[in-house]
Amino acid sequence: MFRKTLVLGVAMGALVPMTPVMAQVAAETSVSEDSEIIVSARRRDERLIDVPVAVSAYSAADLQRLQAVDLSGLQGTAPNVNIVQGRGSAASANIFIRGIGQPDALQTFDPAVGVYVDGVYLSRIQGALLSLGDVERIEVLRGPQGTLYGKNTIGGAVSIVSKKPDLGVLKAAGSALYGSYNQILLNGYLSAPIVADKVALSLAAQYDKRDGLVTDPRTGRAYNDRDSLTGRAILRAKPTEAVELILSGDYTRQRNALTLGYATAPLLQTSLFPAGVKTLVPAQPYGKYDFKASTSFKGDEGQRLDHWGVSLTANWDLSDAFTLTSITAYRKLRPDLFIDIDATQFELGDVFVGIDQHQFSQEVQLKWDMDKFKGVFGLYYLNETIASRQEAYADDLFTFLGGPVTFTRFIDDAQNTKSYAAFTQGTYDFTDKLSLTAGLRYTKENRRYDRLTTTVSNLPALNGRFAFPGSLPAPFNLDNTASFDAWTPMVTLGYKPTPDTLVYASASRGFKSGGFNGRANSINDLTFVVNGVPTLLTEFEPETVWTYEGGAKGSFLDGRVRLSGTAFLSDYKDFQARVGGGTVAAFPVLNAGKLRIWGVELEATVRPVDAWNLRVAAGYLNAEYKEFNDGRRPPTFSCNPTGNKVTCEPAFTPPLTLSVGTDYAIPLGNAGSVTVGGDARFVDKHFLSVDNRAGLMEPGYWLANAYIQYDAPGGSYYVRGGVKNLGDARYRTDGQEFSSVGNIQTVYYGDPRTWSGTVGFRF
Repeated sequence: MFRKTLVLGVAMGALVPMTPVMAQVAAETSVSEDSEIIVSARRRDERLIDVPVAVSAYSAADLQRLQAVDLSGLQGTAPNVNIVQGRGSAASANIFIRGIGQPDALQTFDPAVGVYVDGVYLSRIQGALLSLGDVERIEVLRGPQGTLYGKNTIGGAVSIVSKKPDLGVLKAAGSALYGSYNQILLNGYLSAPIVADKVALSLAAQYDKRDGLVTDPRTGRAYNDRDSLTGRAILRAKPTEAVELILSGDYTRQRNALTLGYATAPLLQTSLFPAGVKTLVPAQPYGKYDFKASTSFKGDEGQRLDHWGVSLTANWDLSDAFTLTSITAYRKLRPDLFIDIDATQFELGDVFVGIDQHQFSQEVQLKWDMDKFKGVFGLYYLNETIASRQEAYADDLFTFLGGPVTFTRFIDDAQNTKSYAAFTQGTYDFTDKLSLTAGLRYTKENRRYDRLTTTVSNLPALNGRFAFPGSLPAPFNLDNTASFDAWTPMVTLGYKPTPDTLVYASASRGFKSGGFNGRANSINDLTFVVNGVPTLLTEFEPETVWTYEGGAKGSFLDGRVRLSGTAFLSDYKDFQARVGGGTVAAFPVLNAGKLRIWGVELEATVRPVDAWNLRVAAGYLNAEYKEFNDGRRPPTFSCNPTGNKVTCEPAFTPPLTLSVGTDYAIPLGNAGSVTVGGDARFVDKHFLSVDNRAGLMEPGYWLANAYIQYDAPGGSYYVRGGVKNLGDARYRTDGQEFSSVGNIQTVYYGDPRTWSGTVGFRF
C-alpha cells in the first residue's frame, strides 16, 4: 500500500502542469485543448459536445503526450476501456470496452470491439495492435455501435483516422528515440503537393526495435522484444470541387522473438497407466515475477507477421445537401506465431499458429444534411477467407508405464464469411434545442467451416483423425455452413440547453455473429448436456445486447472546462464464452446465458490558465452473470460459498478505472518553451479468464508516467525525455487458462519501468 501511495505521490508531483504536448502539433489536429474537438463517430464531422454518444477522442498531440507507440499506449486512459497486447502474441490486440471483448484469439471467434482504419474494418485481432506514426486522431466509442458500424461492435469500436496529405503546403516531420533495453524508434512523415490544390502525396514510416524484457535463466536468451516496420502511403486527388479521391496503402512487418508469460499454477504430468499425476513445475517457478520465464523452444522460433492493405475512398458532393461516399478495400494478413502457452521448459502447451487471411470490403454511403434533417443511408459487403495451420506439441503431458508418450496434433481449418448489411440513421431537429435520432441496420451473414485434426503419438490409442463435418453422424456430416442475421435498431433523444451543452438518452441493440467451435477435435468436444440430455451442438449462436444510456456533456468558460458523463445498463443474451472444460480437455465457445453490466463514466479537462491543463477520466463497472449454462461442469463448479468460484465474475471487468493527467508549459521568451507533464492510471482488480482462478487475477495496479520537453521557437524542433511506469509496477495484462491440459494457467505482464530520449523536427 505504501508503495502505491508513494508512486501516486511521485506521479502527481511530476504531473504538475502540461499543455498539449506540442502546441504546434496540436494546432494541426482536430483534437486539442485550444480548439473544438471534432469527431466523425456518426459518419460525419461534428463537435464532440454535439454527439450523443459515449466517445473519447485522441489527437496526435495526445498520443505523444501519452508516449503511445501503438494502441496499447491508450490502456487505462479512457473510462472502462482495456487495450493491451494479446496473450502470447506481439501482433495481437486484446480490446475490452465496458467488460466486453474477445476472450479467445481463435479465428472462429469474432471480436466484440470493431477496429477501423479510415473506415475500413479489420476482421481479426491479429495485426490490430497498430502503430500510431501518422495518426490524425483516434476515436474510442463505448457501447454497441450496431447501426452505423455493424456486426462485432457489441462492446464498442475503435476508429483510427490517418493524416491526409495537404493539397497546398509541404509538410514534414521526423523523430528518433533511444531508450531502455536499447529501444530505437524512428518516425518519418512527408506530405507534398504534386499538382497544386489538386493532387498530393504523403509517406509515413515507423521503425521500432527493442531488446527482450524477459530472460530465460536456463539459456540466457531474451524474449518479449519489439521488431517492427510499418509504412503508409496516401495519394489524395481533388479533380473538382465536388470530387475527392483518396488512395491509401499500408504495410506492417514484424519479426519478434517469443512472447513469454509466467506459470501461476503447478504444471502436471499425467500417467495414463498406472494412473497418477506428477508435478513438473511449481507455481511461479522463479518466485515473485521479475521478468524471468522459460520455454521449451530451442531455436529461433518466434513470431512473424506481414499485414498489408489498400483502400480507395471516393467522396462526391452531389449537391449542397447530399454526398456520396464509397470505400473499397482489400487486406491481407499473414501471421506465423510460435506460442509457449505453459511458459516453461516442458512441452505441455507449445503451439504454432499459421494464418492466411484476406478480406474484401465495399461500403457505399449516401449522406444528407438538410435544414432540420441530416443522416446517412448505406450498404456494406464483406468477404473474408481465413485458413490456418495449427500444431500442438505436448510430449511431456503423458507417460505410460513410466515411459514418455509423444503427442503432436496437427489442425488444418478454413473459414469463409460473407456479410451483407443495409443501414440508415437520421437526426431530426424539432427545434434548435431538441432532436431525435433513429437508426436501423439489417445484417445477414453466411459462413462455411471445414476442419481436419490429426493426432500423432507413439501410443497408438491416442492416434486418430477427426474431420469436421465429415466425422460427425448423419445428418451433421453434411452441415458445414451456417447463416445468421439480425436487426440492430437505435434511438436517441437529445436536448441542448445551451449551444455548448447536451443532455441525451438512448437505447440501442448490438449483435455479434455466431460461428463454429474451432477447438473441437472429437465428437465429445461438441457434445453438451442441454436440459439433462447429451446434445450435439456444432455451432454457437449470435450474441445480442440491449443497452440503455443517459449522458450529458458540455463546454464551459470559453472551452476552459469540458465535462462528459454517462450512465448505462447493458443486458446481454446468449453471451458467448470460451470455457475451460472443467475436468474435460475441451475448450468450446458456448452461449453461456445472460450477462448484465451497468456503470458510469466521467471525463473532464480543465485549463485554469493557458499554459496549464488538467485531465481526469473515471469509470465504474458492475458486471454480473444472470445465467451461466455449462452442463458439463460438476456441482462444485458453482458460485456457492463452498464451491470453486469459477465463472462467477466476468473477465476484464475492473470495477474502477481512473486516469489523471496534467501538463504545464513554461515560456522561455525568444528561446522557446519547456513543457512538463505526466499521468497516473489505476486499473482495479479483475480476472483475466472466464474461469475465475486465483492465479488468473490481476489485483489492481497504478501506473505513472512523466516527461519533459523543450520546444524551439516556432516549434521547428524539440527534445524530449520520458519515463513510463515510474514506480516499476508489476501488473498482469492478460492470461491463458487450459487447466485440463497439465493445469496450464499463464499470465502476461506489462512492461517494467523504462526511460527514453527523443529528438524531433517538423515544418
